[in-house]
Amino acid sequence: GADSSQALLVCCRAFDRLGLDRRDILAIHMPGPGSSGSSRERSRLLADLAGVTQRTIQIGPAVLSHLNDINHPEGLHDVTFENAQARERTQILMDLANQQNALVVGTGDLSEIALGWSTFNGDHMSMYNVNCGLPKTLLLRLLVWAGGFLFGQAGKAIAQKIAQAPISPELLPLDETGETSQKTEEVLGPYELHDFFLFYAIGRQMSPEKVFYHAVECFQGDYTPAQILTTLKTFYRRFFSQQ
Repeated sequence: GADSSQALLVCCRAFDRLGLDRRDILAIHMPGPGSSGSSRERSRLLADLAGVTQRTIQIGPAVLSHLNDINHPEGLHDVTFENAQARERTQILMDLANQQNALVVGTGDLSEIALGWSTFNGDHMSMYNVNCGLPKTLLLRLLVWAGGFLFGQAGKAIAQKIAQAPISPELLPLDETGETSQKTEEVLGPYELHDFFLFYAIGRQMSPEKVFYHAVECFQGDYTPAQILTTLKTFYRRFFSQQ
């Protein structure tokens, strides 16, 4: 996805500045039950262009074995099913880091951190997180710019495809077309609203009433006051519950 792609581009730029060989960047593809073919192809194209070392590790068998161990009902696609995948991926990355004497570079962005949209003891953990100061809406724009900066028009084109794809953790089984049915913004609300709230509520320390007033004014014609209020309640509930 976009966050992982941005982290990869940061690693490439860091290696270039240090005069290191990009082949020493290890990019791990870890497809699971909800990984769509289109997202896998986009990530492979970007990694090919970057010239990094790639490896694919299927997490499905390990996740299934773990769910059987804890007697999780087969076919129940709940939060346990989702988080088991995130924790399996993190275990693989951490163990590979030990094996390779390397760092796990984190991918979670500021919006996800603020809203708790990551798995505790899963993708919230890393040795170094390069995206933690970037809200999602800014990261998507930066990704496209960075793709072009590093790899020219070809990089920009791939980065645009990644940035324009529906935002999804891809943790639930695919639909009949082979694409993900899981859309993050259908659960949380629009990221552009959450990033607006994050800037004014936390960055500017405005009261909820003022944040709501400015959001209604700013997003007039895009969202109704009722939609904004619903998303604002989600923002405050999730922000404080995740502290």
